[in-house]
Amino acid sequence: MKKRYYEIRLESIGGLGANLCAKILGELGVSYLDANAISFSSYGSEKTGTPVKGHIRYSSKNAEIRAHSPVEAPDILAIFHEALLQNPKTQSGCNENTSMIIATEKSEIRTINFVGKAYGIDAERIAIETKSRINMVMFGAIQKIMGIKDTKNGEELCKAMLSDKYPDMIENNISGIRRGFNEVKEIIVNNTKENSKEEVQEWGYDNAPIGGINPRIGNGVISDLSPSRQGYIPIFIKDKCINCGLCHTTCPDMVFQFRKGEFNGRTMMINMGLDYYHCKGCLRCVEICPVNALVRGYEAEHPQKDFFIPNQELLRNPEYYEKTGADGYITSESFLTEKRMEGGFM
Repeated sequence: MKKRYYEIRLESIGGLGANLCAKILGELGVSYLDANAISFSSYGSEKTGTPVKGHIRYSSKNAEIRAHSPVEAPDILAIFHEALLQNPKTQSGCNENTSMIIATEKSEIRTINFVGKAYGIDAERIAIETKSRINMVMFGAIQKIMGIKDTKNGEELCKAMLSDKYPDMIENNISGIRRGFNEVKEIIVNNTKENSKEEVQEWGYDNAPIGGINPRIGNGVISDLSPSRQGYIPIFIKDKCINCGLCHTTCPDMVFQFRKGEFNGRTMMINMGLDYYHCKGCLRCVEICPVNALVRGYEAEHPQKDFFIPNQELLRNPEYYEKTGADGYITSESFLTEKRMEGGFM
């Protein structure tokens, strides 16, 4: 049966601009592609690092769009961060006719039973170099894979929709669109059957703790914020640190870890560094550090990081919470934490 609509699904996280990208793609269809179009996004709390999906649906000008449900079988699946491939649900509904665009610098990726064509674009690097945003780079790449001949219409739309709110970013965004269009390329897919079965939630109706007790008090220990980083991370230089704690006070995700120790002959809480698993790269700690013990660095130059992306087996291990967590004071020194572990809630 002939497919009724041309559909695009965006898989992203808060902070990368998928919501705006979906709106622009919808407007592109109406204004320049002689099509009817709808676009909408689905997300929970509007917080950097949380899942965001964009849905765009096109039909011919004389055909009404009567479907308003999320896109389940996309013609184009755009993934704004490679880390999202770790979740099998990201690729749900794809078939041999699906074109998948991934924000990655790699020429070969590993996916779960993907049978369509895959394309890659180093959106993060391009966004940094053009001083634009990842969503603009992905917008350019999506236009190319849709079969649009050039970015002229997309650029005009960008000017019309963004000039009032972001007038100083127009030229940068247009540069990002052009490079996304010109630099997207087909990549090799290395399929695997690992974890191809339906994902089972770690906690649910049958396996939640008795009484609904949450043993991870006051933290987001299984909330990986690393995909929300946009190219930069804070680099901790321990030898310069004076243990003033200003980084901890300004960090919105409480990633800094502290232990009792000796500093200048005094017993105090010593800064052990940060938990990159929960760090979204806002760099507020870099701005506030009075002695430059925290400096901005390119994440691509530091692939190995302490406390980085623990696996599920490690997350279930109480010793992990002795080492790291969303708040070093809570997870290492708290009497409540010690008693909670002794009680076997983990």
